[in-house]
Amino acid sequence: MPLSFRVLGGPGDDNALFVAVDTGQRVSRLMFDCGDGCPHALETGDLLGMDHLFFSHFHMDHVAGFDLFFRLNFDREDPAVNVWVPPGGTEILHHRFRGFQWNLVGSNQRGTWDVHEISETSVRTTRFHAREAFRTPQTIAEQPRTAVIVKGEGFTVEAYQLDHGCPSLGYIVREASRVNVDTDRMAARGFSPGPWVKRLRGEPARAGEMVAIKGSEYSLAQIQGELLVTTAGESVAYLTDFRLNEATGEYLSARLRGVTTLVCESQYRAADVMLAENVMHSTSVEVATLAVRAEIGRLILFHVSARYLPDGLGELLAEARAIFPNTSFPDGWRVRASS
Repeated sequence: MPLSFRVLGGPGDDNALFVAVDTGQRVSRLMFDCGDGCPHALETGDLLGMDHLFFSHFHMDHVAGFDLFFRLNFDREDPAVNVWVPPGGTEILHHRFRGFQWNLVGSNQRGTWDVHEISETSVRTTRFHAREAFRTPQTIAEQPRTAVIVKGEGFTVEAYQLDHGCPSLGYIVREASRVNVDTDRMAARGFSPGPWVKRLRGEPARAGEMVAIKGSEYSLAQIQGELLVTTAGESVAYLTDFRLNEATGEYLSARLRGVTTLVCESQYRAADVMLAENVMHSTSVEVATLAVRAEIGRLILFHVSARYLPDGLGELLAEARAIFPNTSFPDGWRVRASS
């Protein structure tokens, strides 16, 4: 599968999300939040090859595992480490970088870190260097904010600001549409595979452009129209630590429309809505209702309060499924069924 993902951490623990996008030519690795133990669940190669680390916010349970990621990557030069943070996040990460003794660091250290701070109106990029012990932040760019913050090979990432008493960023990863050759149609035309197929899958034909197949010339635009099939890519959204009120539900339902999978916090059961209000979290019923409004494909609940362990998770899941049946917990979570 070109886009795959894995929820890290168990029920009642810190959680995070790891996403991989495989184009067949390159695998891009993305991680959302860095809670305690979450990076440890990944292979070292995945951590060393991480293309982007995205933070929703900097409460302890979303950053407590960062030290392992930093230890493995602090001296990474190529490519630079890219970290995406909410307002105020650059200063917080700067303190994390400087929270070690760097007396043995010298000019031979290669590590470069680019921290991209996402506000409501702009994205400001600040660079830090390992060779100077991450001492001096250097603002290298500031650009107007758009919904899409990353355009990678075969995917995009969008960011949206939510309210957790502080800004908390939600993210959507969208795989690019896949264009494939319909081999049955190709065979019906009597065409054999060859170098021409690569051009067929390339850029749209220019006016009058021809392609040679088995010694004959054909209109490239016509052949592309006959043989190419476009399939919409997969998508996964990551929403955590926010208060899902009516206004936020309306805001999100438009932006999540048609998302394949929504990985969303469900900190509390519906009966505990006042607790959710007090600490700016969301309930199972609220999240399931959002899934219905946004017409998503699948809902995965995570970041659940430990107050429901071990026997209350089944009831929490059941009340969400009563509203949106295609709801589950992450793979590997062992949950007792509701009676």
